[in-house]
Amino acid sequence: MMKVIRDYIKSLFLLELIRGLALTGRYMFKKKFTVQYPEEKAPISPRFRGLHAQRRYASGEERCIACKLCEATCPALAITIEAEPRADGSRRTTRYDIDLFKCIFCGYCQESCPVDAIVETRVYEYHFENRQDAIITKEKLLALGDKYEQQLAADIAAQAKYR
Repeated sequence: MMKVIRDYIKSLFLLELIRGLALTGRYMFKKKFTVQYPEEKAPISPRFRGLHAQRRYASGEERCIACKLCEATCPALAITIEAEPRADGSRRTTRYDIDLFKCIFCGYCQESCPVDAIVETRVYEYHFENRQDAIITKEKLLALGDKYEQQLAADIAAQAKYR
């Protein structure tokens, strides 16, 4: 009986509406966080997951050993790998494609890689002119890795502290 009376009083005096307006009023006078994009960039976390890249060793050889763990762990099935053995007995990829239309940027590929070959950069400003550009090939991945290697190495070193 008391609950019915309490609910009636709340609806009579519009208490939910007043509480909602009070919340809006509190935020109305707070300082706004506005970034004048693209002139200004918002700060990005070191653990941000953006565009993919493949890293190389200091000798220039690609790191990927074609273990296919990234392909197996990808929940969106966005990674396609084909590999063959080399003359020295090691395996390397002949094809490594990532379909960015399928990719959900979960980071599982980076987490599963035993040699830190595939990583996600801090790059979030990219676009496609046609559907073929959405599939990043091995050559594009290696070029991105070469371009952002210093930042990638620093981010991986910073993440190693938290493991």
